[in-house]
Amino acid sequence: MFALLAINPIAFELGPFSVRWYGILIALGIVLAFIVVQKEMVKRGMHQDFLTDLLIWAVPISIISARIYYVIFSWDFYKDHPEQIIRIWEGGIAIHGALIGAFITTYVYTKRKGISFWKTVDIAAAGLLIGQIIGRWGNFMNQEAHGGPVSEKFLETTIIPDWIMQQMTIEGVTYHPTFLYESTWNIVGLIIILLLRKVPLKRGEMFLFYLVWYSAGRFFIEGMRTDSLYVIGELRAAQLVSVVAIIAALVIFIVRRYVQKIDVTYQDK
Repeated sequence: MFALLAINPIAFELGPFSVRWYGILIALGIVLAFIVVQKEMVKRGMHQDFLTDLLIWAVPISIISARIYYVIFSWDFYKDHPEQIIRIWEGGIAIHGALIGAFITTYVYTKRKGISFWKTVDIAAAGLLIGQIIGRWGNFMNQEAHGGPVSEKFLETTIIPDWIMQQMTIEGVTYHPTFLYESTWNIVGLIIILLLRKVPLKRGEMFLFYLVWYSAGRFFIEGMRTDSLYVIGELRAAQLVSVVAIIAALVIFIVRRYVQKIDVTYQDK
């Protein structure tokens, strides 16, 4: 069925250094997210340098927190190989860890600057999805973050392009391209968020929608993956975090809309 060769995860080499497609795509995601979010922030009356100053802190902290998250849930390995903890260039980061680091950094930074945290994350929601959409294709290049083996019936009926299924064929076995499922789910979420910008949502609700949307998709897609991090037994860390995020988002939504009765909308400057 497949005639193509698997894609080399290394884009090019500079002397002893290998530049991988994964890193290139992550960087591309950050740049595109920055452009979209920056434009919206200026439109909503925020200073044009605010996002740049925030990212100077948020990007490195997110990378570190993504690694910490991964190490915590892979401690059975790292407790016996502590020298491997800092070897982040060999892989081993988690998007939930990055998001936690980014949210904490944004909260602290906005409080210190006297800027609305909810306004900031509302605007950033579209950028988060853009980064996640593109970043998942880094997993595609690395032939990782895939699901279990697919059936012959799936291969006969799938509308997924051959070049994607070829890349998901590892040592003769073809796996579910769960990276594609999540990327597609996030594309739909991004479209909805861009449409919601014209709806008078209360401040904070755009971000809460992002939390619920991303977490719901991640919960179900995570159940298909073969490389999950686990909390205890068969309890997957990403599924647990997703459930907690959904519950927290719904509680915050109810409190802000019906108890605090927030009247500031997304469009308000």
